[in-house]
Amino acid sequence: MKATIRQSLQTLLLLLVVALSFSVQAERKLLDQVVAIVDDDVILQTELEARINTIAGRLQAQGTGLPPQRLLEERVLEQLITESVQLQMADKMGMRISDNELNETIANIAERNGMSLPEFEEQLAVEGVSYRQAREQIRQEMITGRVQQRQVSNRVRVTDREVENYLQARESGGNDAEYRLAYIFIELDNPGDDAAVDATREYAQELRTSIVNGRDFREVAVAESDASNALEGGDMGWRSEGQLPSLVAPVVPDLEVGQPSEVLENNSGFHMVMVMEKRGGEQKQVIQQNRVRHILIRPSQAVTDAEAEATIRELARQIEEEDADFAALARQYSDDPVSGSDGGNLGWVSPGQMVPAFEEAMQEAAVGEFKGPFRSQFGWHILQVEERRQKDVSGDVKQAEARQAIYRRKFETELQNWLREIRDEAFVEFKGEYAREETSDDTQETED
Repeated sequence: MKATIRQSLQTLLLLLVVALSFSVQAERKLLDQVVAIVDDDVILQTELEARINTIAGRLQAQGTGLPPQRLLEERVLEQLITESVQLQMADKMGMRISDNELNETIANIAERNGMSLPEFEEQLAVEGVSYRQAREQIRQEMITGRVQQRQVSNRVRVTDREVENYLQARESGGNDAEYRLAYIFIELDNPGDDAAVDATREYAQELRTSIVNGRDFREVAVAESDASNALEGGDMGWRSEGQLPSLVAPVVPDLEVGQPSEVLENNSGFHMVMVMEKRGGEQKQVIQQNRVRHILIRPSQAVTDAEAEATIRELARQIEEEDADFAALARQYSDDPVSGSDGGNLGWVSPGQMVPAFEEAMQEAAVGEFKGPFRSQFGWHILQVEERRQKDVSGDVKQAEARQAIYRRKFETELQNWLREIRDEAFVEFKGEYAREETSDDTQETED
């Protein structure tokens, strides 16, 4: 009898364990349910919730109000879909981010925010994000950035005439201020439909009116903007006048801080910007340049480091004691083929152009003095600074800045176009509670 009772209790206990196991598995499946299929990838509920927590924490830290939860979910899900398409492209290209590269990037992010790594982890915890989640998100952002650069950069061309026109326009404007901008973009789904264009224009005007009446610009960007930076509150960062997108460039200099622009229109949709902060002032950029020549003796499989050092010391002795011809020795002995063939001449050298050991010796040398022998990562050197000058490089810097500004302006336009293209071409099927929200074109064709 006792054995029968004991067996019954054991059977009951086993059933309870099995039931609990099924309950845990069911709960785990519920937490990790698929919310969208994107080509060969899936997006899980846990991924969506983690990204929402990250974005919500960041926006709250900025003092930006959050849109309704359902709207935030939809916008974040769209962001994850676009990222998934890009990450799959990166995987096919064989793109990888090493742990060392990722660690260096995270350390730089912490440093830029004035924090140590432990403080950075604590701040993430305050925002409800684990350090592991943050690492993975930063890794993905680095990968998508590289995909974008590779896919979009070949669409962008900057001509010398564009640079010249840009500089002429900047000089005539005479304004060297920088602006920290926030941006809202309302996309036109059907530019050929006049009624739809009028309705979208009216909606954009209503949004501007709500901002003028006190609604936070960044909150509107999060909830309404179709730009890729919407979930960052539309923050475009600091831009000089020459780096402003062409559509908003004419209006930004006349805006007061905190004042939204009028609604601006082009074929893609309706746009607004707001100047969040403003700073300005151009300074003349003068650097010290050295006209320098050198002789390099490089260790190799055939020449040991000690033999290379002995050779360079003998050449230095000949120059100092026998007044040997530096240029002739460089042509005969230097292992730098480019400068060696020209008597060791490196021309005018700017700060940061040479490796640290060479730069240090060059800066320490008086004009006309022979410096060395000394060792750099390339081998053993003797150098001579023949002349020094102060060089105003403002013009060169302006040229480079102009080219970069035009490139960035064009890149941003092409990036938006490319992101829309890859999103439209992707197979996307929403699942669960999101299934009724949208059906991709490919899915619709399948159902038909």
